[in-house]
Amino acid sequence: MRALAAIEAVILEQRGHLFPWLPVAMACGIGLYFALTFEPSVMALYGVAAVGALSLLLAPRIGEGFSPFAVLIAMTAIGFALAGYRAHSVAGAVLDWRYYGPVEGRVIGIDRSASDAMRLTLDQVVLSRVGPSETPERVRVSLHGTAADGGRPKPGQRVMTTAHLSPPGGPVEPGGFDFQRHAWFGQLGAVGYTRVPVLAIEEAQPGIGLAIFRVRMAISAHVRAALPGDIGGFAAAVTTGDRSGMSAEALEALRASNTAHLLAISGLHMGLLSAFVFGLLRYSFALIPWVALRWPTRNLSAIGALIVAAGYLMLSGGNVATERAFVMAAVALTAIVVNRRALSIRAVAIAALIVLTMRPETLLSPGFQMSFAATTALVAVFGWMRDAKFRAGPNWLQPVIGVVVSSAVAGLATAPIGAAHFNAIAHYGLLANLLSVPLMGLLVVPAAVLAALLAPLGLQFVGLWLMGLGLRWILWVAETVSALDGARSFVAGPSALVLPLVALGLLFVILWQGRARWIGVAPAFVGMALWQVETRPTILIAETGGLVGVMTAEGRAVSKARGAGFIASNWLENDGDSSTQAQAAERWPSSEGPARIIIGETEIVHLSGKKAARALKSCRPDQLIVASTPIAQTGCVVLDPEALRRTGAIAIDNQDGRLVWRTTREVTGTRLWSRWPEETGKRLARASDP
Repeated sequence: MRALAAIEAVILEQRGHLFPWLPVAMACGIGLYFALTFEPSVMALYGVAAVGALSLLLAPRIGEGFSPFAVLIAMTAIGFALAGYRAHSVAGAVLDWRYYGPVEGRVIGIDRSASDAMRLTLDQVVLSRVGPSETPERVRVSLHGTAADGGRPKPGQRVMTTAHLSPPGGPVEPGGFDFQRHAWFGQLGAVGYTRVPVLAIEEAQPGIGLAIFRVRMAISAHVRAALPGDIGGFAAAVTTGDRSGMSAEALEALRASNTAHLLAISGLHMGLLSAFVFGLLRYSFALIPWVALRWPTRNLSAIGALIVAAGYLMLSGGNVATERAFVMAAVALTAIVVNRRALSIRAVAIAALIVLTMRPETLLSPGFQMSFAATTALVAVFGWMRDAKFRAGPNWLQPVIGVVVSSAVAGLATAPIGAAHFNAIAHYGLLANLLSVPLMGLLVVPAAVLAALLAPLGLQFVGLWLMGLGLRWILWVAETVSALDGARSFVAGPSALVLPLVALGLLFVILWQGRARWIGVAPAFVGMALWQVETRPTILIAETGGLVGVMTAEGRAVSKARGAGFIASNWLENDGDSSTQAQAAERWPSSEGPARIIIGETEIVHLSGKKAARALKSCRPDQLIVASTPIAQTGCVVLDPEALRRTGAIAIDNQDGRLVWRTTREVTGTRLWSRWPEETGKRLARASDP
């Protein structure tokens, strides 16, 4: 009883500070749903939701000291059920085979791929000889060859081409980024490419969504016509969310200098725009004494800023990152309207609850994690400085100190997340942001607002010219900083346990009141320690059989210098290796005939192409044969596309000469978005148990 009384006393001391734990509990429930290796039934989801409802009903009846535990259990259950409901609500057909033939659809998205090819996202899809029930809701097609030389299709146009389509691919290695899951929540049922021109067969269809899309693209084209090259592409990206005008070189410079966040319409842009409009309206009201003395100008300014932020949301395309930024800005502005503190941990918690309720899957995205990590850390640090009445330097220096502190805090808070997702650390990111972020707020955003205000008069070029000056400086900073020696280093990716441990530990430090908060340092330290001692797989095998990667003393060696480039680059990035595929291929021992390498007592042979597969007449028990085309061999372990289709990508560790296997299927399990064949067959049994 004394222990219970002590626990109750501790919880009672936290009264008034427990609300921010609600999104943490909801996130735990969402994370638990996505961590499962099986798909819970609909009845199980109803059962979990019932547990959440029952916990909420019981909370007021179990005493003030223990009711928070019931509420946290309820929020965890609600998060789990919401994630399951969302996964079922977006269900749609996914292509189960490789398709080549006519593709017809309506253009609802235009962007660029990682290889800098223009991509079209189509809905209302029609495929030859494919029934409506088997046709994906959306497909995405990259334009290569002569297709890329044609004109840009218009938003809402119905187009037709001949394309290669395939199902969204799974992780390139066990535990890697799951594109199948990402595509499922985007209702993307097939991806592919075309090398022939895209033909318009019908003009843009009516509809408010497509009308806004057309306006966005028209503004983007106008901006890129007014400003040259990457400057225009940058301006279009921060005004309409259209990044297709940016070159791959400029994007790489922004990433290497840790200023790529300036390109995305995120919390920074939405916050700067809202703050500028809020300040502009308050100053305008103050110029009219009769209004300033009689009207609640602060509240009206917040409402005006909220309306402008909503317009910016629509203009930018309303993607997930911008929705999240709008929610955070809307919570802050609404707090001003109701005379509450705009920036507080409670406001951040409300924004997180709204975002997680709308799109639970965003919890897994680096954008959600980095934006809320930065915002939470900034609110906590500046809140501490306010409460402690901490000031560094004279009054005239406070704006500069504020920029330095905010950049440093946001950089430190997001560094582990960025390194975990992107396997890179920008060592001069603080310098680049100090030289870029102030100009974004002082020149670029005000100039964009000025251009919008002058557009009805045909004078938008004045604002765009000013905007171009600021963006030219930011790009120059990015290029200069990224060219410095040691500007960026690469790190190996962590296991799935690392980020949750670090996040929960640091959240405990921020949210808990009293000295006990420092207990949170322990799990954060454990998470970082686990990251340091983790090792990468000795052998990686692509799910297509088209590539093999083996860890050597010089780094990972890949079995061929060209082909499967996306897989090779991801493997090397996850290793923390900045080498190119061609450089990694040079590490592979040269030999006549098929690519061969010996690991322990096993010889790995990679057969790339039909000719190499036909040349193999026999194999030995100590050989592992990986082939990109189906082969029939006995007496050794064979991994060809037929076997790998049932396992996904494979990772093999060499533990004292013994090869220990992990398949993608074992790690991810069978979920709504998984595409595993029902029958495994004898070949799979041989592959998974060598």
